[in-house]
Amino acid sequence: MVCAPDGARSGFACAFSANKPLTLTLRHKEEGVEVWSCNGTPVDCVKMALAELCPRKPDLVIGGINHGDNGSVNTHYSGTMGVTMEGCMKYIPSIAFSLCDYHPDADFSPLKPYICEMIQRVLHDGLPVGVCLNINFPKQQTFEGVRICRMAKGSWTNEVTKCHHPRGYDYWWMVGSYSNDEPEATDTDNWALNHGYVAITPTRVDVTAYEVMEQLKNWEQ
Repeated sequence: MVCAPDGARSGFACAFSANKPLTLTLRHKEEGVEVWSCNGTPVDCVKMALAELCPRKPDLVIGGINHGDNGSVNTHYSGTMGVTMEGCMKYIPSIAFSLCDYHPDADFSPLKPYICEMIQRVLHDGLPVGVCLNINFPKQQTFEGVRICRMAKGSWTNEVTKCHHPRGYDYWWMVGSYSNDEPEATDTDNWALNHGYVAITPTRVDVTAYEVMEQLKNWEQ
């Protein structure tokens, strides 16, 4: 069962449509396969598929394959990860796949054996409740291997570009450049991708900073 946005939804993260009606369009159907599009966000697609299309609770939710890197802090902006987080919040094993190639004709074929194996592993072994997988592939034909990584500390700079319209008003594009703030660290997703490895980052829904809770106990009344 495929339910995907009807257009690009980069940067939508875990957003859902609270202020507009949603539609579903059947794009393709054959034995064992249905492909639907939705006019909403990636998270809307999961919600709609579970509510309206799936005859039972699915064994797995997959986001992607995304065009572009969803490592490091991009995790928080990614619509592909929004799909995966939504599935995880529904207690369904969930995986996000992304390729570090923004070209519309990106070659996904080198990813196939890895993705098939990873899906089989998750279907067989499951995932802990509240944990999903963020899996990123470097842009190349062969990979050095697979690394289990943490999210790199990084930041975006020069994020806004100002332009002037011929009709007399200013407007802005959200763009920017990503900076890896710990380039020497070898246990991060950025390092793995930059050195030709497939990066797997286990990701939690629960974002509580447990280590700070005791520090803040004196705030309680």
